[in-house]
Amino acid sequence: MTLADYPTKTGQWTLSIHRVTSSAVEIWAGTLFPTLKMPDVARVELEAPDGSLITREIRRADWQRPFRFLNQRFYVLCRFDGLQPATRYKVRFWRRIEEVPGVLTESWQDLRSGTFDTLPTALPLLGQVPFTLGLASCFYNQRDGGQAASAYLALYERGAEEVRPSITILAGDQVYLDIGFDSLSLLAHEIRQRIAEDYAIHWQALGSILTSGGTWCLPDDHEYWNDFPFYDSLIPALLSLKLSRVRRAWTQSARDGVENIQRSPAIETFSIGSDLSFCMADLRSYRSKNQFMRKEDFEHLCDWARNLQCPGVLAIPQLLVDEPDKHERNLLSFKDQYARLLQALAHSGNDILVISGDVHYGRIASTRLGNKGARLIEVVSSPMSNLTGLNGIATAVPSRRPELFPDPKKIRIPGWDPAPVTYDPRFEVSSRPGRLFSAYPKDRTREHFMTLSFSRDPGGDIQVSVDAWRIRERDPQTNLPVRDFSEPFVTRLRRVSL
Repeated sequence: MTLADYPTKTGQWTLSIHRVTSSAVEIWAGTLFPTLKMPDVARVELEAPDGSLITREIRRADWQRPFRFLNQRFYVLCRFDGLQPATRYKVRFWRRIEEVPGVLTESWQDLRSGTFDTLPTALPLLGQVPFTLGLASCFYNQRDGGQAASAYLALYERGAEEVRPSITILAGDQVYLDIGFDSLSLLAHEIRQRIAEDYAIHWQALGSILTSGGTWCLPDDHEYWNDFPFYDSLIPALLSLKLSRVRRAWTQSARDGVENIQRSPAIETFSIGSDLSFCMADLRSYRSKNQFMRKEDFEHLCDWARNLQCPGVLAIPQLLVDEPDKHERNLLSFKDQYARLLQALAHSGNDILVISGDVHYGRIASTRLGNKGARLIEVVSSPMSNLTGLNGIATAVPSRRPELFPDPKKIRIPGWDPAPVTYDPRFEVSSRPGRLFSAYPKDRTREHFMTLSFSRDPGGDIQVSVDAWRIRERDPQTNLPVRDFSEPFVTRLRRVSL
């Protein structure tokens, strides 16, 4: 007997596909559960369309710990270079099983598998299969039951070609580390174990997303705690944060999760040829009293925006088109960096697409960006899974404010004329009514994710088509997630002629 044809069904092994480029990929493999044994020998294997294999062998000394103060759980990062652009590769994670005389011959067990497409070197032309990005945020596992991942996987594997995502951006709150009264623990070890367990449960539930194309994660506050890094909240479950030793243990373990599991960059950019430039910016992890980003990272972000030679896509964990929140801080709470970021985004005259999450509603807003004729289009997708019970009061339906951008009542930018913001109700994700004393006591936005499909026209402008997909409703004929919009939102990102 061998295990070669019997892949594990424990679901406690994790495979995540990160940082796909046109010629390389980074693979995360390991476990976030404390009960599995560290393999003496394992391997990660890439299979090309022609059947050729590239293998990275993993020895015991190669494993790393995701949480610095915990001795359980382990992972390895494998980078593969020299890949072909716009090509689909299969990934498999194996471990070697030693021989058990008379019972089992030495064999390899298939632990997890996935697929990804390397990035193209140029965007497809109109009429060809577009390049598609999946966007989602805000995932709470309690009543999800695997629905988010299975809906995403169904679209990824069987959806129409023009909406199958090649890469995914998870725009914040992939875990909720601050939910529950166990947050009141004053013991560092209990805090660290609970954070590690939350990651294990949430990453298990998100597994089919993490193995379906390259994924970038951006953290928001619930990767740490509500309104991180500030701890003046009156939420009862977070009162222990007023003790410095609790904040220190919590911050250390939460940052380990962001850096070692989500692999979130402070800032990262990549381009698809000369057609479209992407920037992922963590505007949460390094906040201080007066800034949402460290100065050196903020300058990198502004340099990217000012030097754009084509339309840009900016992925951030909170909205730009927003109004002040009197309960917790958003980007408008940091007026200096907010104003400077807007000035940088308007500088090149190229249109900017902002993609974000956080707010527990889905909508699309558009407005003028500065005075050079550029437009800002903001696409917001939230949540993948709503909070429940007492926490279920943290819901929202789409907001159509502010009316002007930037709102002159809140912020003024020299040389910038505020412009009306367009909110088309056809492109707001629908909601469901709440019921008192149920798991969902307030009206809430339907659980969903979005896809954004990009094509270029011969003149260099980019067509974007946006769809929203209901996670908890399936077409009875195809078992694919149901569209929420009656028709896709379609727009053009204008490129400034050079």
